[in-house]
Amino acid sequence: MQTVNCPGCGAEVRFRSSAAVMAVCEYCHSTLLREADQVRDIGKMSALLEDYSPLQIGTSGIWPNDGKGQGFTLVGRLQLRYDAGLWSEWYVLFDDGTDGWLGDASGQYMFTRRVPDEDAAKASVGKLPKFEGLKPGEPLFFNKYRYEAGDVRTARCTGGQGELPFQVGAGWTAQVADFRNAGNFLTLDYADGYPPAVYTGQMVELDQLKCQLLRSADEIDRTADRYRGKAIPLACPNCGSPIAYRAGVANFIICPSCHSEVDCTTSTAIVLEKHAEIEALQTSLTPGEVGTIDGKPYTVLGLLQCTDDDEDETSTWMEYLLFNESAGFLWLVEQDAGWDRVRVLDVWPGTMASSSVAVLAGNEYRKGFEYVSRVLYAAGTFNWRVQAGDTTRLTEFGPPARRLTRETSDTEIVWTQSTTVSRTQVAQWFKGNKALAAAAKALPERKRPAAPATGDLAYCRKVAWGIAIAMWLLNLPISFFGGAGMAGLLLGTVLLWLPIWTVQAFSGHIGGGD
Repeated sequence: MQTVNCPGCGAEVRFRSSAAVMAVCEYCHSTLLREADQVRDIGKMSALLEDYSPLQIGTSGIWPNDGKGQGFTLVGRLQLRYDAGLWSEWYVLFDDGTDGWLGDASGQYMFTRRVPDEDAAKASVGKLPKFEGLKPGEPLFFNKYRYEAGDVRTARCTGGQGELPFQVGAGWTAQVADFRNAGNFLTLDYADGYPPAVYTGQMVELDQLKCQLLRSADEIDRTADRYRGKAIPLACPNCGSPIAYRAGVANFIICPSCHSEVDCTTSTAIVLEKHAEIEALQTSLTPGEVGTIDGKPYTVLGLLQCTDDDEDETSTWMEYLLFNESAGFLWLVEQDAGWDRVRVLDVWPGTMASSSVAVLAGNEYRKGFEYVSRVLYAAGTFNWRVQAGDTTRLTEFGPPARRLTRETSDTEIVWTQSTTVSRTQVAQWFKGNKALAAAAKALPERKRPAAPATGDLAYCRKVAWGIAIAMWLLNLPISFFGGAGMAGLLLGTVLLWLPIWTVQAFSGHIGGGD
């Protein structure tokens, strides 16, 4: 370990890793570049936005890599921003002197190490893809695994801390693509051009790492809404209305009063876009409301009203984003038929039979409804930039009681798992909410329909319409020459639609959002 004095303020700055080439002074934010036996001040690094992560410089633990525990310490950090959010990359020094990275994105963690360029060339099947040709869902065959692109983004550095293995400053940009195979994780980093650097590792949970020196809940609450020494304003910069939000964990705000979209990831809140005025919804839960779930207090951060693209039977539903300091994020989804509890999966399901079956933990989930969800209304705070009109393609697998959903947008793929929750249970979680208690007594629980094996009824209806129109166009002239022809045409139409009407009547289907 090398210790030097900061040229800017004189404070001690430590280089623990032999691979580190720069460090950020924690006192004056000077960026120090290590050159041979001396360091050089190359300017100031932007201050980090303190978030709700329990990690910090000096946190240590054990990475259970391939069943072999390997000790590590966090010695540096980069904070990166893309067009819709923020995440952190922690620079890791292992006990054997090697290094790696721990990604920290909205409560999900991924451990990776760089694959030597020569080994990466041998492990990849064919040439690695160019960034411009990548999109979510693209396959990548590497080291006998089939990976799938889950996230493709251009990001820029907004702040740094501690020591880092390469020279970087505020505004430094990187093009990165993340790939998934179950719990395996692979990143292609195009920051230095083509071919990209390859990093491989696994998704991990914080409890697995047996971390020491994590930030306490009190410290997180005290610092998560601040830059170092700079408080973020709590009033909408467009209309001045107060906004209740949890900065650091959710920094993109839709003002409930004027519906302006506000970005609080900079030192001064700015209006990104003034949305059209929308009358505030009367919702079962409101931002700021607190409920006790699994014995832990969860705060409602934001809410979305969404609709599907079923032209015949459009449905709408509400999605509520909740947060707990130790457990992270949780979604509650409210539909006409009842409630669902939803969590984002760290380990992705595998797919088989032309993606018609998803497999998770040895259980098979058959493909059901597929539809496009569109945001109609948003209010509160979110850990990504959300706005009315955003669309996501949803593909459901399995019955409503325990369902997997693949959510695909232009830049990422997310897998979630949902379980049904009774209205009575939701009312117990939010005991002070009289509306929920009244709904639990007044509204009976409705049975959720399982998706038919043939797929979405909306698709079946469209096919039936096409066949019916073609059948009538081809046979109508013939039917004029005999009554039997017309009777046969009517009978054929009824027989064509009868299975769809039967499934719809017995399932109580209410649309893609179900």
